[in-house]
Amino acid sequence: MAKSPCPLSQSQFLAKAEPLKVSINNQDMLAEVKAFSTGSFGWYLNGKTTVMVDGKAVSIQIGMNLTIVGSKEAPRDA
Repeated sequence: MAKSPCPLSQSQFLAKAEPLKVSINNQDMLAEVKAFSTGSFGWYLNGKTTVMVDGKAVSIQIGMNLTIVGSKEAPRDA
């Protein structure tokens, strides 16, 4: 399957994108705008929360990348 072209340059994205609200187990967190070292760009979330499993609270660590499809090939300047 062919990738969709990214409609934004990296500089446009970094200038205009805002953090995204992500809800995990009813806890709202903010994924921050990020240019990744790979050349892609999108949002990144790193955090911890607690979830219940079989009536017991377990601590989980969250690491999430939300990468815009085609951003690695997008122009770096507007």
